[in-house]
Amino acid sequence: MNGAYIRFRIMAWVAGIMSLILWFVDIPVKYFLTVPYLEDKIDWIPIVHGYQYPFYIITVMELSYRLKWDVIKIVKFILAGTLPVASFLAEKKVRAIYNSSK
Repeated sequence: MNGAYIRFRIMAWVAGIMSLILWFVDIPVKYFLTVPYLEDKIDWIPIVHGYQYPFYIITVMELSYRLKWDVIKIVKFILAGTLPVASFLAEKKVRAIYNSSK
């Protein structure tokens, strides 16, 4: 359980940071500022976010298997990786669950 917990915490932070960068840097620059020079410099953001999100889902699935979560809880934790700040809240909840089970 300890390894799954640590992997989930890391991926929750990575997903949260990438989601914040996507929502508050990439999307505003591409759709509101429309500066071609800046658009070329931030093309990597959605690519990195797209590649890291499946790893986040895998860590959620591994942790949910070990903690025997129901399907609704699994879906909530998976969706937490799509919204800014939600994955940080999910990580906080998992930390509380892990600390209470010690």
